[in-house]
Amino acid sequence: MPSNPVAGRNRPVVVVTGASAGVGRATALAFAREWGAAVGLIARSREALEEVAAEVERLGGAALVLPADVADAEAVEAAAGQAERTLGSIDVWVNNAMVTVFGRIRDLTPEEVRRVTEVTYLGSVHGTMAALRRMLPRDRGLILQVGSALAYRSIPLQAAYCGAKSAIRGFIDSLRSELIHDGSRLQVTMVHLPAVNTPQFDWARSHMPKRAKPVGAIFDPDDIGRAIVRAAADPKREHWLGFTTAEAILGTQALPAYADYRVAFTAFEGQETEETEAPNRPDNLFEPVPGLHRTHGRFTGQEERLSLSTTGTAARGFAFLAGLAVVGGLGYAARAALRKERA
Repeated sequence: MPSNPVAGRNRPVVVVTGASAGVGRATALAFAREWGAAVGLIARSREALEEVAAEVERLGGAALVLPADVADAEAVEAAAGQAERTLGSIDVWVNNAMVTVFGRIRDLTPEEVRRVTEVTYLGSVHGTMAALRRMLPRDRGLILQVGSALAYRSIPLQAAYCGAKSAIRGFIDSLRSELIHDGSRLQVTMVHLPAVNTPQFDWARSHMPKRAKPVGAIFDPDDIGRAIVRAAADPKREHWLGFTTAEAILGTQALPAYADYRVAFTAFEGQETEETEAPNRPDNLFEPVPGLHRTHGRFTGQEERLSLSTTGTAARGFAFLAGLAVVGGLGYAARAALRKERA
């Protein structure tokens, strides 16, 4: 088992929200495989969670099914309490649950935006607060927030989701500062993801005429799950997974106006396939969709391997040095030209 922040315990206890499918499912399985963890599984569908629990146990972990809607703060609190009573004190809490709606802002309803916000943003808030109630008195534990490149670089057709992910980043930054001020030994890390091949693109609500697809390079959720476990073992301030994540974040920070134009002319068609969207198909915005709870989406075979994982600090440092090199080169060229003119 690789090193982890709870290495002294025989079976670390990890809670994962959104554990029934996609990145959450891959993460739960990775903790079971690599840490032998006892995993509390939170999502809305009990049937899907029972499938994940069987996989967790087959891989050598222990599992507890905790059906709950993370938009319900009381349900999340109850799930956290049950996890501790059954599995033991929680060592790692992973906020991962999300929903989204594809479509232009003008086509969204207030109810849709509210629901995305309640699940994706407030769901993370509820999970974080439930974890804090248990970790603060012990002065140990890790809260791992699954973020996104879209927390830094919003794109068209996913405004509600981008807004929620940006809000999470602000919330976690505030929490981190409070913990530093109090001298707490709790750890907080954010793992920002690229586009991932999950069922999200099959069951998310959509107002687009064509079926949705990930924008840019697509990555394997199993690779992402393993990377999240590595981030839990070595929690930095932020982890950026995939070259496209670093590109999106650094590009936005360096040239935000250019990034606005770039996504304006690439991210519309980049999020649509050539297939017509089925009208009135079931979606998971308000209720689970039976039969689609799995780790991978329909883009298997188009995935790229996760070859780059870096911390935000390291990536920003590299960008800063690169910027200095460019500025230094320009300065050298200007001085050489001036000397030549004077000569």
